[in-house]
Amino acid sequence: MARVLTVGMHLADVLGRYVEAIPEGQGIQLLDEIRLTVAGTAAATAVNLAHLGETVSTVGVVGDDALGTFIVNRMHDTGVSTEHLRVDQSLPTSATMLPIRRDGSRPALHVVSTNGQLNEQDLQPELLNGTSLVHLGGSCLLPGIDGRPSADFLQKAKEHGAIVTMDFIPSRTSHSRDWQAIELCLPFVDYLLPSDDDAYYISRADGDRHQAIDYYLDAGVKNVLITMGEHGVSISNNDQQDLRLPAFDVDVVDTTGCGDAFAAGFIAELMRENNVLAAAEYGLACGSLMATGLGSDAVDLTRPRVEDFRRTASRSAP
Repeated sequence: MARVLTVGMHLADVLGRYVEAIPEGQGIQLLDEIRLTVAGTAAATAVNLAHLGETVSTVGVVGDDALGTFIVNRMHDTGVSTEHLRVDQSLPTSATMLPIRRDGSRPALHVVSTNGQLNEQDLQPELLNGTSLVHLGGSCLLPGIDGRPSADFLQKAKEHGAIVTMDFIPSRTSHSRDWQAIELCLPFVDYLLPSDDDAYYISRADGDRHQAIDYYLDAGVKNVLITMGEHGVSISNNDQQDLRLPAFDVDVVDTTGCGDAFAAGFIAELMRENNVLAAAEYGLACGSLMATGLGSDAVDLTRPRVEDFRRTASRSAP
């Protein structure tokens, strides 16, 4: 049985660096590198967890096509159980094109496709047998389970004694729809792991971190961890507010997958130490290390590699 179960987004990323501008007409721009990677807030987190030595299973949907085969094979090869990664015959696999800028930022050109096919029937209670932690990744972009289906599954997870972690990605097409996608889930979430931009958008905090923190704690979340890129992470619960830990100093190549790497590191260390500060420190190391390469699997997050990075990397003030 898997100790960790990831549920949600599975997709393939096609990344190119560096893209200064999209050429007009039939123009061409020569790039340094193009990669195809497993991505998504459930899939990438699961792969990183497997590299970190966790026993992990994943729940999602991919298409019966080359990208779907790539995702299944890649995840299986890293040690993730793909028994519950369903193949849908009717749609192509979800995918994103990411033109990477020189500062590591990137716009995203995304098709929901098979991620929209994940449904309540995929969330069977039997998945929770032997599971110590459930990570729900990609809410707001999972129309088949957003809202009540996700909340019911997380409630069952809590009844089974599992820890619940959650990350969301607002569609930004409708604030009310995005809020409804996560609202019912929040009382069952032990650790919420959004980026600062996403946290502020949903909470309408307009960059006010304390307002955002209060918003999620009032909604029932036990611990709110807001990742802030080069500024590290903010940790809050009902006992402490906005405790900040600094990020590690790295030369950023690409920020794709850094949040998923943080989530994986946080979860893996939480399972060992049951200490939110130690887990956040480890998550920061994983997220910072991932930023040194291109894509969500730019770095294999083995524990020796992460520990070596933690010993040698410098850190900025929080």
